[in-house]
Amino acid sequence: MPITEIPERLNAATIFIDIHQKEGRADKPAILCGERTIRYGDLFENVNRFGNILRGRDVRMEERVAILLPDIPEFAFAFFGAIKAGSVAVPLNTLLGAEEYEYLLNDSRARLLVVHASLLPPLLPIRDKLKYLKHIIVCGGSGESYPRLETLLQTALPMFEAADTSRDDAAFWLYSSGTTGFPKGTVHLHHDMMVAADRYAVETLGLRESDLSFSVAKLFFAYGLGNGLYFPLRVGGTSVLLSDKPLPDAIFGVIDKYRPTVFYSVPTSYAALLQVAEREGRTSLGAVRLCVSAGEPLPKPIFDRWKERFGVEILDGIGSTEALHIFISNRPGEARGGSTGQTVPGYDARIVDDDGNALSPGETGNLLIRGDSTASGYWNKHDVTKKTMLGEWLDTRDQFSVDEEGFYYYAGRADDVIKVSGQYVWPVEVEAVLQQHPAVLESGVAGRPDEHGLAKPSAFIVLKEGFMPSPELALELQSFVKDNMAPYKYPRWIEFVDDLPKTATGKIRRFKLRKTEEKRLPSY
Repeated sequence: MPITEIPERLNAATIFIDIHQKEGRADKPAILCGERTIRYGDLFENVNRFGNILRGRDVRMEERVAILLPDIPEFAFAFFGAIKAGSVAVPLNTLLGAEEYEYLLNDSRARLLVVHASLLPPLLPIRDKLKYLKHIIVCGGSGESYPRLETLLQTALPMFEAADTSRDDAAFWLYSSGTTGFPKGTVHLHHDMMVAADRYAVETLGLRESDLSFSVAKLFFAYGLGNGLYFPLRVGGTSVLLSDKPLPDAIFGVIDKYRPTVFYSVPTSYAALLQVAEREGRTSLGAVRLCVSAGEPLPKPIFDRWKERFGVEILDGIGSTEALHIFISNRPGEARGGSTGQTVPGYDARIVDDDGNALSPGETGNLLIRGDSTASGYWNKHDVTKKTMLGEWLDTRDQFSVDEEGFYYYAGRADDVIKVSGQYVWPVEVEAVLQQHPAVLESGVAGRPDEHGLAKPSAFIVLKEGFMPSPELALELQSFVKDNMAPYKYPRWIEFVDDLPKTATGKIRRFKLRKTEEKRLPSY
């Protein structure tokens, strides 16, 4: 839907939640999770109950409500409950550590946090450092001395009037580490989900009410939030949520049990699923009619192997937290392996050189895009906003080329960031942890493609005197990183070197490390 056709006064919860009561879907399943079935009527009431919980705690319009939950129905209750109340929902990555949560909760100035009991322990030591947080509500356990979400939902009233918000009011933030090395609160508005759902899910994929959607990407990701929540809700469909870690056996278990028709994943997961399927002789995806990929470029060998084995093509696309979802994508029946596809209806793309001049087909340059779902800016990051939001255009900082038919091809990032399973990893943060190990004198981190062509961190280590390279020490360093930051950031390979390439001022020349990775294998 073009933004000009979206009402000026709009609360997104009325479009994604309330409308289903009016259209007679109260008894239809909206969310399946484990043995739980949440019908549209249940979803409507629980969203309202959460809105009343916020009102009872004096959480006001525009104040942030942080959500630290796995993929369970309560995520939807809290997310749309906050939006309906006129507050701002802020989903948080469930894979982080105490210091990262301290930063995010203080940066967002969240007034209330709803957290799963399993994710509460890292927060307890930093509770006194959370300067703005007034309320903590715990879901799924005793939660120490904090109130339980389940109890509060049972006692809250099931009716709640949506706040009088405009289509351009802030509805939710999504934090993106991006390419600047620190998390940025990306501010999205009440109309953004409508635009993304209509342009991509409906017009590009052809998502319909009869579809059952299953997303490997989690709800706290921009990609997963659309796939697993507001896409199916937009069309009155059903979503299957997997609260556990999305390992191949669990994913195939969901496919076999629930028989989803639309499957969203990332290249790393597709590669892992292929390995299991090839080992076990599996050739069926049940009822799946569409497979979608994003988060990082899909290598053509994975596309080819998947289509040959299962008879279903993977529709690769590219989106971003700033754009909310996918803006360039392959189409059903027209997918090209190795290509990211064509622009999604309602979005425009340009490829320019470093001076902003348009490039010809076949030339590689910076990808700029524009569309009505792009964020209004970054919270408290004025300079970064100016550098990224170029008027109507969004600088993706991705390098692309486009052919004469309008198919786009990914060439790489414009900087040092490594994209691992759809998540950005900044080399400096990994190096900072490695430097804390007693054996490490210096370290440099760069991306290296694994056997599937997917980027993973690789570390170059200069040891202190008295320490000798060994496979045991390499494993120790990997474990050390896993124990001190989000595990997905750990270096998959360790290379012990005598020195690191540096500039005259002592800065590590990471492009030299990347070139080294292209020419030789690490030792361990």
